[in-house]
Amino acid sequence: MLSVRRGVFGVVLWASCWAISAGRLLAAEAPPLPEQYVADFDELWKGLEDYAYFDKRAVDWARVREIHRPHAAGARSREDFIAVLEGLLEELYDHHATLGTNTAHSPRLVPTGTDLWAEWSGGRAVIAAVRPGSDAEKAGLRAGMTFTSVNGTPVEQAVQGRLGGGLTRVDPAARDWALRVLLAGRHDEELRLQVEGIAGEIRLGRRPEPPPPTRRLEATRPAAGIGLIRLANSLGDDGLIADFDAALLELRDTRGLVLDLRDTPSGGNTTVARAIMSRFVEAEAPYQRHSIPAEERQYGVKRTWVEIVSPRGPFAYRAPVVVLVSHWTGSMGEGLAIGMDAACAATVVGTRMAGLLGATYSFRLPKTGITVNAPAEKLFHVNGTPREDFVPPVLVDLTSRESRDASDPILEAGLAVLGRH
Repeated sequence: MLSVRRGVFGVVLWASCWAISAGRLLAAEAPPLPEQYVADFDELWKGLEDYAYFDKRAVDWARVREIHRPHAAGARSREDFIAVLEGLLEELYDHHATLGTNTAHSPRLVPTGTDLWAEWSGGRAVIAAVRPGSDAEKAGLRAGMTFTSVNGTPVEQAVQGRLGGGLTRVDPAARDWALRVLLAGRHDEELRLQVEGIAGEIRLGRRPEPPPPTRRLEATRPAAGIGLIRLANSLGDDGLIADFDAALLELRDTRGLVLDLRDTPSGGNTTVARAIMSRFVEAEAPYQRHSIPAEERQYGVKRTWVEIVSPRGPFAYRAPVVVLVSHWTGSMGEGLAIGMDAACAATVVGTRMAGLLGATYSFRLPKTGITVNAPAEKLFHVNGTPREDFVPPVLVDLTSRESRDASDPILEAGLAVLGRH
C-alpha cells in the first residue's frame, strides 16, 4: 500500500522498467515454506488494492485472488512462485506492473524487450511498428503487416489464452496488451509468426536483452543549421545531465533542434528529465500533473499536484525544437515528451508512445525478498490529458505508403516541421 497509508508501498521507483535480464535472481538461500509463499502472495494482492488504475481495468480483484492463491500454496520453488506472481500481475494487463526479478521462462518486458508493436484493427492483428535495426526488421517484418498465428496457434486463440481469468468483460486494451506480450515472447523461447502474404513461418530466435548503451547520447547535424540530440536508453543515468549540457553547447548556434526519444523504453528518473527540460525554459513552468487515487479512495480527500521545471545553465535554447517519439518511448521518456510539449513549446512528432501507466512505486515482499513495481500515481499532461492518452500533434502513420517509402519517416516529418519555421 502507499506510504500515505503506511503500508507496503514506500519508495517511488521511476526506473522500474530498467532492464531486468533473464536469470537475474536474488542470492541463493533456503527456499521459503509454502505458507511463506502464501503470506507473500496475500501481501502483494492486498498491496495492489492501491493500484492507481483500477478505474480503467475490467477486473474483479477478489476473483483474481481466488484464482491465483491456490497456485501460491502449491508453489514448490522460487521459480514456481515467481510464475504465480507474474500471473497475478498480468491480471492488470499493464506493462508497467512488473517484478524486480525473473526466471528464464519469464515474459519479456514491453516495450524494453520487444521488437514488434501490434494492435487490433478491424478484427485483424496488425503490426503497427517494428523496432529499427532489430532481428524482426532484418527478417522482413514491416508496419502494416497482419499476422495470423503465434508459435503455431491462431492469433485469436493465442490472445484468449493470454488473458486473465479475472476479466469482467471484453476490454480492447486487454486484447492489445495480450498481442504485445505474445510478440515480446519469453526469454527462453523463440518466436514463430505466420504473416499474411509470406509463405512459411518467420522465426525469431532467442533474443538477448538489449545491452546497456555505450554512449548516453549522440549529437549530430542532420541538415544545414539543424542539430539533433539522440538519447540512448539512458534517462536513468545521472551522467546524462552533463553529456546533454555539452551537446547543447555544441549545437547552440543551430536554428532548430531535434530531440530524439525513440530509444528510451526503460524509463528513468525525473531529475534527469527535468535537467533536460530546464535548458529550454527562461522562467519556471508546469510540465506534469500527478494524482494519488488511493488517498481519495481511503479518506475521500483528493490529492493532486503540478510539478514545475525551472531554468538551469548558462543559457536557454530558444530556437524551435522538435521531439521525436515512438512506441519505444516509455515511462520517463513519455514524461519528458509531454513536458517538452507543455513547458518548452516543443512540437512532438511520431507515433503514439508506449502508453505506460503512471508512476511506479516499489515494495519488497517480506518472506521472499522479491520486489514489485506497480503504478500508484496517475500522471497527466498539464492540460489534464492522461499521459498514456497523449497523441503527438504531428502524428506519423508508419503503415502508410509514404512512410513505407521513407528511410526514417518520423525524422523526416520532424525536419519538415523545422523547415516551416
